Amino acid sequence: MDKLYSVTELARDLGVTARTIRFYEDQGLILPQRAGKARIYTHRDRARMILILRGKRLGFSLKDIKEFLDLYVVDTTQVEQLRLLVSKVRERIVRLEDQLHAVQTSLGELRDIERISVETLRNKGVDPG
Repeated sequence: MDKLYSVTELARDLGVTARTIRFYEDQGLILPQRAGKARIYTHRDRARMILILRGKRLGFSLKDIKEFLDLYVVDTTQVEQLRLLVSKVRERIVRLEDQLHAVQTSLGELRDIERISVETLRNKGVDPG
């Protein structure tokens, strides 16, 4: 029999807050069972939460994550899900590479400003600190 989790147990297990889990439930990304008023999370809910948290960590939108999870339910062969994943991953790589280039450019400019400023201070006989 699969292990069942309370919201507190699942949150502790995943290293998130109960509020985080409830947020994803409110977004329709996980659908726990109910035992009275208590939420009961299954191994499937835990697996979905792991995918959700990984998707967020990698910078995917909730819309992208929901689309990916919904395809998993519909397409048991996972072909469409994998095609979507490849497409979204490629888009994310391009965005991250663009951001990396922008950060590298900014760092280069800041280092130039720092170097020139330190040289100017030294030429004036001042310790640049």
